[in-house]
Amino acid sequence: MNGLLDNTLVGEAHVARSETAMPTAGVLILGVGNLLMGDEGVGVHVLRLLEKGVTPVGVRMLDGGTGGINLLREFEGVRDIVLIDATRDGNPAGTVSFLQPSDACELPRGLGAHDFGLKDLFAVSALLGELPSIHLYTISVEEIRPMCMELSPAVAAAVPDVAGAVRSLACKLISK
Repeated sequence: MNGLLDNTLVGEAHVARSETAMPTAGVLILGVGNLLMGDEGVGVHVLRLLEKGVTPVGVRMLDGGTGGINLLREFEGVRDIVLIDATRDGNPAGTVSFLQPSDACELPRGLGAHDFGLKDLFAVSALLGELPSIHLYTISVEEIRPMCMELSPAVAAAVPDVAGAVRSLACKLISK
């Protein structure tokens, strides 16, 4: 598009966006989950806490919600993705794990509708030869509570620690 305006219809609003208006970042921090399902939305809660601080140059933050495959375009120009998500892995609620999967097959089982989409998203990105390095923080959850926007105490207690670890990792990744 060479910097020309890309007019996109968003709901009822008409938004003009140029490619130069959205700077590419070497590191994408991607929080995923459904805020309406209690602990399942913990990735977005971590992202929201991170957004309250200063975003380092070269880092972009994105609330991926349950976007799944629709997030593919967000990977353009990204070298590293720091992904934050909930998992039901049998560990006590609030347990934090860190993984560096090399492909979509190594991603742990997620919880919500976005799980299928995320694995597809990374698989398609790899097929296109554009798979960024994945750095995955998962927070274990035990119960999904539909129509609840609050985190359980154990999962909420993990949010600040994960946010700090994500910020530290992002700073290391942009300096490499």
